[in-house]
Amino acid sequence: MSVMLNHKVKLTTPLNETNCRVLYADTDAGGVVYNATYLRYFEMGRSEFMRQYVMPVSKFSEAGYVFPVVENYTRYKAPAIFDDLLLIKTSLEVISPLSLRFNNHILRADDGKFLVKGFTLHAVINSRGHLAKLPADIFSLLNSLI
Repeated sequence: MSVMLNHKVKLTTPLNETNCRVLYADTDAGGVVYNATYLRYFEMGRSEFMRQYVMPVSKFSEAGYVFPVVENYTRYKAPAIFDDLLLIKTSLEVISPLSLRFNNHILRADDGKFLVKGFTLHAVINSRGHLAKLPADIFSLLNSLI
């Protein structure tokens, strides 16, 4: 029995676009970007999205909030290799007082080749490690971006 999952990963506005060069350390023995590295690229996009539209993630940490990944999905369409310049496109798709979901598309910047799509879902956790609600002003700002 085969299971076919249809994960829609559409980008919305506002959209952050971040460039990243593939380092040798990002690749596996076959010379292509190692699959788990894309989660780090998603984090780059997410961090830059938050910096551009809300505030740096470090400010959330200083206020006692962290956003651990509780779910992720990655669909690999084509490989990236050492020294490729990547374009990471990130948007915020879903927000609740307790969670955030970011969607990502990664393309090769030089030729626009679509490489990867995926999402990360984040819980909102306080400094004691407990599920927490976003402050009302931050929730309102993030909600206005959807």
